[in-house]
Amino acid sequence: MNQFFSNKKLIILLISVIVVLGLVAFSITGSGNAPIIQRFTNDITALTSRVFSKPANGVVNIIDSVEGLIDTYEENKSLKSKMDQLYETEAKLASLQQDNEKMQEQLELTDTLTDYNSINGAVIGRNPDNWVDQLIIDKGSQNGVEMNMSVMGGNGYIGRIVEVSPTSSKVQLVTTSHQNTGRVSAQVLTENGVVHGIISGYEAETNRLILNQIITDATLKEGDQVVTSGLGGLSPSSLLIGTVDEIKLDSHGLAMEAYITPAADMNDIRFVTIIQRASGSGE
Repeated sequence: MNQFFSNKKLIILLISVIVVLGLVAFSITGSGNAPIIQRFTNDITALTSRVFSKPANGVVNIIDSVEGLIDTYEENKSLKSKMDQLYETEAKLASLQQDNEKMQEQLELTDTLTDYNSINGAVIGRNPDNWVDQLIIDKGSQNGVEMNMSVMGGNGYIGRIVEVSPTSSKVQLVTTSHQNTGRVSAQVLTENGVVHGIISGYEAETNRLILNQIITDATLKEGDQVVTSGLGGLSPSSLLIGTVDEIKLDSHGLAMEAYITPAADMNDIRFVTIIQRASGSGE
């Protein structure tokens, strides 16, 4: 009896093993559907991946956007720097071109001053507080500059030397508000001859010099040239001052006065020519 039950248990165990092996074989070689446990594990893994991948992708996108903004900022910064350099270069070129034009005017003026010895110089200082009164040039006694020498700027007479140091000099301009020291003996070249007068004032509103002490019967017209007369003892003769722009009676009605447009650009003087009197100059 006991032998029967033992065989029965052995048969049941054998059948159980066969069933388990069959299930395992089916799970491996079956229709391709994963076991429940494996599918559960796969679903959990996929869900976890989706949960964490979206924030991770968002962080990556934010980092990429920040990097893009940084790159754009750096590019804009570089472009702005290049634009600033371009503007600076254009400004320097414009200044150099103006300097070249002014220097060319000065060289042409020097070519016309064959009756005089001259010293070429450059303006190194002009105070805004006394803009119409004086300026400083880079030539002094070491270069042969002396007191009261006449100074030309561009195409015309601009003033005279009033202070000299070894390496620089001060020029008092013909436009100075100090009338007693800024007077210049001048003459107007008309069709009927020479008319004498004195440059004794400056009208800042119209940028014109005032020539007075003209005789009332003088015949002047617009466009007549005005030059230094040399009669004052300080300036040589025949240095161009400007041209007549307007003629009228003075405030007293006793004499004529003329308004003169300066030949030199009094607001933009960069280079100068100091005139030295030469023997036989016709003074």
